[in-house]
Amino acid sequence: MAVRESVLGRVVLVSGPESLLAERAVNELVNAARGEAPDADLHDVEAPQLNSGQLAEITGGSLFASSSVAVVRDLANLPAELADQVLQLAQAPEPECAVVLVHGGGVKGKGLLDKLKKAGVQVVDCPSLKAWELPQFVTAEVRRARSRIEAPAATLLVEAVGHDLRALAGAVSQLVADADGPEITDALVRRYFGGRAEVTSFAVADAALAGRTDQAMEQLRWALGTGVAHVLVSSALASGLRGLGKLVSLPSTGMRDGDIAREVGVPPWKIKSMRQQLRGWDQPGLARAISIVARADADIKGAANDPDYALESAVLGVTRCRTGR
Repeated sequence: MAVRESVLGRVVLVSGPESLLAERAVNELVNAARGEAPDADLHDVEAPQLNSGQLAEITGGSLFASSSVAVVRDLANLPAELADQVLQLAQAPEPECAVVLVHGGGVKGKGLLDKLKKAGVQVVDCPSLKAWELPQFVTAEVRRARSRIEAPAATLLVEAVGHDLRALAGAVSQLVADADGPEITDALVRRYFGGRAEVTSFAVADAALAGRTDQAMEQLRWALGTGVAHVLVSSALASGLRGLGKLVSLPSTGMRDGDIAREVGVPPWKIKSMRQQLRGWDQPGLARAISIVARADADIKGAANDPDYALESAVLGVTRCRTGR
């Protein structure tokens, strides 16, 4: 998104299941507010943890700064008693406060969303992209990095990497960094991502999340030996863990698979296999595994000297985070 008007004195709703687009939208809004008011206080909070006093404090005036930015995430799980307070804020925002409300899509909290939209808040939609839209996303990512790619090469990259936007964004970043000229060509895409890139990276993640350590390590070594980008494997691990984290937080009964899939951000057919994976996980284990993968992602992007070792350690660490291991 492009922020063209003042963010201060407004409430913006970032809504939809595509977390990469949502994160970017939030970052752009925060940066825009900070650009207008460099001394603004930033409050980044989870809605379920808020009470009335805290909400008033972060969205009101400050004694120590002339402006403030409040990012309220996971709006779907906002305590019910705060809904009217959020709606009042949307109807009469503080002039020197920028408020960003983040909702992950789905039906939970839809009543409040409808009221916010009726109140006239700006809405930034972050929907899951359809398969035919993914080459357009790749093209936009390449243009965002000030490079070029022809439509056939963009389609080829999607076919090789898969439908995960983070993996596609990571692949584009690597290609732009390593391209000899201003254009990403078919040949470059084939050199980096030809073969079974999608199958392999997600096979590593699926095996690790299911606790099949030997299979995960075998798939990982095959992937690294055939040139699959490290970032694709770490992205697949992160995506799988985030999905399980969302799934474990949902009610165990009363929701249809289609609704669950929308909440989690995956195709409905994947819910069955995710439930099977989830049997070996609890929330503390998922939190530890997400932390391990985050460290590995930083390592393979330059924080460590041996990205192969970083990924191998991450896969082993993830499997050990399962319950009973």
